[in-house]
Amino acid sequence: MTNREDQTAAPDVKIAVRGLTKVFGPDPAGMIPLVREGMTKADLMARHGHVLGLGPVTMDVRAGHVHVVMGLSGCGKSTLIRHINRLIEPTAGHVLVDGTDITALSARDLRAFRRLRASMVFQRFALHPHRTVLGNVAYGLRVQGLPRAEAEARAGAWVARVGLAGFESRFPAQLSGGMQQRVGLARALATDADILLMDEAFSALDPLIRTDMQDVLLRLQADLKKTILFITHDLDEALRLGDRITILRDGRMIQEGTTPEIVLTPADRYVSDFVRDINRARVLRVKAVMDGVVNSARGPGLPLSSTLEEALTFFHDDPSGRRPVVNGDGRQPIGSVGLPEILRAIERPPMERCTDEAATTAQS
Repeated sequence: MTNREDQTAAPDVKIAVRGLTKVFGPDPAGMIPLVREGMTKADLMARHGHVLGLGPVTMDVRAGHVHVVMGLSGCGKSTLIRHINRLIEPTAGHVLVDGTDITALSARDLRAFRRLRASMVFQRFALHPHRTVLGNVAYGLRVQGLPRAEAEARAGAWVARVGLAGFESRFPAQLSGGMQQRVGLARALATDADILLMDEAFSALDPLIRTDMQDVLLRLQADLKKTILFITHDLDEALRLGDRITILRDGRMIQEGTTPEIVLTPADRYVSDFVRDINRARVLRVKAVMDGVVNSARGPGLPLSSTLEEALTFFHDDPSGRRPVVNGDGRQPIGSVGLPEILRAIERPPMERCTDEAATTAQS
């Protein structure tokens, strides 16, 4: 993994996190050298009575993408997201948004950043109980200074867009959990902020409602192309939503990558334990296993976005053949795939793959 501690980022990066570190205790700054030398969270607590909340973490969130940060409780993921809009002050490191260092903003500029640039959706909804659905969604617009009529007109459009038309005059206590979170999502989107921070936004919901909210978010994102930093402890949710995934453990980043990278090449046994029981046929797509050879492929083209589960149906008549993989418009072959590589990706245990690769490296 590339170490990018300098305050630079690629042009398509919206949020650049550089060496971000948070230590809780009486002398957090004094602990930074120990953290940078690699002292573990357990040792920092046992030897010095300080808690390592995060870091050092360096990562990039690309503009218009969904970047998921996941890990078990206490790994630092919520601490990380709260640094992006400086709800938490870092002990060391920087957060840059479009090249501007958020950690260096004045109080006035930080308020403007929170009002205009970054909206947040919380796990427990954080709705105003005395405001109606329309009033909650319009709240951020009113804080921005919009007249009531304009704010409510814009809010009403977002209420409808998240599927709550007809509920504008209801109060939060009159809504289900899923409906309340739709209000929270509409409120965050109504301000037209280009960054959406979602901290365990769907974790308090029942499984079916949670899946429904994931669908809502994916549909909206396909159109809006927001930059979304999404926090979750659920791997299935991470794999479904994330363009890229960062896995934390004890405040430190263990692995970052795409779904195929996380599932097929876990960095260590901790990550392998996460991915061991997932249905890889449903989360991996043909793009992850295809090659660039097209002249030997025959039969109907497989869409690039097909899951491996969907791809299996193309081999019923000829298990030994190869099928072309076609691009988004379904016309141009861009590669091919065969049944053996699909089955290997579905069936092979992740740690066996890691062990094999380590052995190959050692032999060479």
